[in-house]
Amino acid sequence: MNLTEKELMALEEQLEQEQLLIHKFRQYAQHCLDAQLKASCNQIADKHQQHFNTLMGYLQ
Repeated sequence: MNLTEKELMALEEQLEQEQLLIHKFRQYAQHCLDAQLKASCNQIADKHQQHFNTLMGYLQ
C-alpha cells in the first residue's frame, strides 16, 4: 500500500500520540496503590499498545 505524504504525516502523529499514552498509563500504573486502578491503567496502556502495533502495520 502506498501512502501519500499527508497520510504518512498523520500516521506519524498518531503513532507519537499512542506512544505518549502508553508511557503515561504505564507511569500511572506504577504510581497507583490501588490494585484495581493499577490493573485498569495497565489495560488501557495495553490497548494503546495494540493501536500502536496496528498503525505500525500500515508502514510495513
